[in-house]
Amino acid sequence: MLIGPQNLAANVRKVRAAIAAAAGQCGRNVDSVTLLAVAKGHPAESVRAVAAVGVEHFGENYLQEALPKIASLAGLELTWHFIGRLQANKTRAVAEHFAWAHGVDRVKLAERLAAHRPYHAPPLNVCIQVNVAGESGKAGVAPTEVPALAAAIHALPRLALRGLMCLPPEETDPARQRHWFALLRGAFEALRAEGHHVDTLSMGMSGDFGAAIAEGATLVRIGTAVFGPR
Repeated sequence: MLIGPQNLAANVRKVRAAIAAAAGQCGRNVDSVTLLAVAKGHPAESVRAVAAVGVEHFGENYLQEALPKIASLAGLELTWHFIGRLQANKTRAVAEHFAWAHGVDRVKLAERLAAHRPYHAPPLNVCIQVNVAGESGKAGVAPTEVPALAAAIHALPRLALRGLMCLPPEETDPARQRHWFALLRGAFEALRAEGHHVDTLSMGMSGDFGAAIAEGATLVRIGTAVFGPR
């Protein structure tokens, strides 16, 4: 069922208030946390309604769905993030149509993104995906592999390494949620100590973004709480 613009606006207000509360509880400025509205499974008109209340960053998981949506909303100044699983056959479209790619976990993918990024466009912002729990069904590098991949990405033209992202195990206990996010934060801080100018921790979704913010998230990927169920 399609949610009307007024209800979408109300959802955005609720999410922003929750982000502000979570930031306040850990002494952070709310402006240090960006809301990335995950529009997977929702139509362009819903994105337009959410953008109308000031949301600028939108995430998509599936190229087949995302590309026509991006084209139909080209008149709006939106920043599009590809947050789905990256594969070699997707790199050209991601490099050409998105500002961010969040799922880089192999040098080959980074090389293809760099090769396909148009020269008239600014560098593609990329985040390394880290498999913080070592789950076999999920993409991402182990935390110990982050430095080598970061160095390889840093050496590539047309890419800007911005930080790290993760999809941790689903947990209901806030302490367990924070455990996984703390592992990503540790890898992030290690990169900064090595001299990488990273500034983005992409972690936290509708069910756990409070714990993510407590552990330093700078970008939270919120779908259901903004758009409703798919």
